[in-house]
Parts: sequence; C-alpha cells; structure tokens
Amino acid sequence: MTPVWMKKAQRLEQLPPYAFARLDELKANARAQGLDLIDLGMGNPGGPTPAPVIEAAQKALADPNHHGYPPFEGTASFRNAITAWYHRRYGVSLDPEGEALPLLGSKEGLTHLALAYLDPGDTVLVPTPSYPAHFRGPAIANAHIHPLMLTPENDWLIDISTIPEHVARQAKVLYFNYPNNPTGATAPRAFFEEIVSFAKHYEIMLVHDLCYAELAFDGYQPTSVLEIPGAKEFSVEFHTLSKTYHMAGWRVGFVVGNRHIIQGLRTLKTNLDYGIFSAIQTAAETALNLPDSYLEEVRHRYRTRRDCLIAGLAELGWDVPKTKATMYLWVPCPPDMTAADFAFHVLQTTGVVVTPGSAFGEGGEGFVRVSLIAEEERLQEALQRLKQAGVHYPSSVTA
Repeated sequence: MTPVWMKKAQRLEQLPPYAFARLDELKANARAQGLDLIDLGMGNPGGPTPAPVIEAAQKALADPNHHGYPPFEGTASFRNAITAWYHRRYGVSLDPEGEALPLLGSKEGLTHLALAYLDPGDTVLVPTPSYPAHFRGPAIANAHIHPLMLTPENDWLIDISTIPEHVARQAKVLYFNYPNNPTGATAPRAFFEEIVSFAKHYEIMLVHDLCYAELAFDGYQPTSVLEIPGAKEFSVEFHTLSKTYHMAGWRVGFVVGNRHIIQGLRTLKTNLDYGIFSAIQTAAETALNLPDSYLEEVRHRYRTRRDCLIAGLAELGWDVPKTKATMYLWVPCPPDMTAADFAFHVLQTTGVVVTPGSAFGEGGEGFVRVSLIAEEERLQEALQRLKQAGVHYPSSVTA
C-alpha cells in the first residue's frame, strides 16, 4: 500500500492514462478469455529486421570496443550515415557535427524537446488528432497547448487561418507530422511553404515528425520541411528506424536541422541518458545504407495490405480513402458509437484490435486507426470476422 504522503508530481498526475497502455491491458484480458487476437492496433511492424542489419549488430556485439559508454552526440559514423542518407533522399545538406543527433527512438526526442524549450505557461501549437508524444511532451513541461483541429473537410491539414493573431504571437513551438499519424494524410510542398512562412513571420520553432516518409505509395514523394528555403533557421525534423526497417524494439532514431535547437536537446539529454548502445548505431548505419530495392519491397507490402483492407471494408459499407503514405487507415466509427466504444465492441465481438481515435486527442473522436501490420491472410480473416459479427457502416451514412 502506497503511503498517503507519497504523492506523485503534478506534471504526472495531470496526464490522462496512456491509451496504448490501456489497450495492452484490454488485449491481455481478451487473450486470457481465449480470444485469438488479430492486432491491428499498434504501429508495430510485423516481420523480421533485415538480415544485413542483424548481421551488422552481431558483428558489432562481438567487438569489445562497443561495450563502453557511447559518445553523447552519437558515433561520428552514424551521424555521417544520417546526413548522407538525408542528402540522397531530399537533397538537403547537413553538418554531421552539429545538425544531426541520434536518439533513443523519435518518441524520446519529441518529448524531451518540449522539456528543453518549453517553460510552464508557454504556448505550443499542436494538431489534434496527433501522435501522443506531440502533446504529452508539452503537457509534461506544463506548457499551454493550443489545439489545431484537423478535419476531413481540409484533408486533415493544418489550417493556419484558424489560429488567432494573439495566439500566433504568443506561440513558441509548432509540432506537425506529414505523412500523418494517425490519419494517413499527406501534405503538398505548398503546404510546407505556407507553414514555414507562418513560422518565420511569428518566430515559431517548427518541429516536424517525418517518421513515415519512407512508407509512401503510388508515386508520392513526401516533403522534408528542410527542403524549404530558410526553414533550417528555426526547424528540426525527426525520424525513426522503427517502421521502415522493422526496428521498433531497437529504439533508434534521429533528429536533424537547426544546430542551436539540436544543441539544446543534446544538453538536456546529457543529463538524462548516455545515448544509444554503439553496436545498435552500427546496425542502424547498415539500415540507412540498404538498397532501394529493400524499400520497394516494404512499400509494396504495405500498399497491398492497404488495398486489401480498403476493398474489404467497402463491402461492409465503408468508403475509406486510398492513403498515399503511412501504415494506417483512418476509419470512421458508426455515428451512434464513440471511438472507444466502437474499438471495444470490435475487440469483444471479433478479436480484432483497432485503436480508438480519441487516443490521439479530441480531434480523433469518431474514428479508429487501423494498422496495416498483419499479413494479408490475417487481414482477410479480420474482415471475415467483422462480417460474421455484423460490424458494418450504416448504408444511410456517407463514410
């Protein structure tokens, strides 16, 4: 029993329960009841890490030089691999000595950036729905979060015209993410130009989460905010190796961009962690240097799953847009159910796990996120279970 005097800090008490932790509890309970779950809830890629990456890690593990503390700023070879990869992908030149920083996954960096740059009461602009780290980091920092409502009418893009003048003048940081988690929305280059112009005018730091850039289909090429002239003066961009390279459990990502912003994050991190095990950094270098043929295989896999699921949901009444990127579908709930109620109903009646959109903020209510992480055979089974359980979208409503 916890003593009554042992109180948690207010910054922790004010946080709502983490939806994905609650989802894990529900899944554990369902499995205990004997349900065979088809988990389409988490963004946890199925399949093995590429063999060359594993081989590089094994070789590095056998080298005792990797067993000490790594440099706080990451190994020079990994930082060079990051900046070389960025130049190949986006034509953006970065200095590996100050404009790239390895991270223990992008979630860690996104959250810690808020602690490095936001004081209590500072205004931060955060879209809703959004990846939870975008609003939980500022919440832990006790910042004032001004939500930017994303809507299907605006293709789930930020509408800066809705930001009041006084809020824009007070804002210190703007988080955003395209290709978008959870909606799967993509943004044209003109959108990035508009955001950069807005941020420059109001002197706002831009924090762009580009974690799904490699999972793009049908000829779509995502934009890096750092491609926009002048953006590097006040912007940073986050990446992870979790999704593209099936390295979710390895906990490795990176941030690139403005050296002064990155230096502030590095200073905070030197007080919190010792960085990434250097053997993992060696493996991550190998991942970034895999041939494009590997990426094409990954994209083909997710594109095939996307098409399979969209076609199957159409037979159940849903008209789900064909997303051009990410590993998610953003599916509307029947109008008489909340997102949490619908997700729980689907879990209990079919054993199919989806994530309620409300886990991503108030703007996600009315939707569930479906991850394309299962093999096509399991997706077909999930669709069959939904059909047998009578789960459908009402024909009188436009999905």
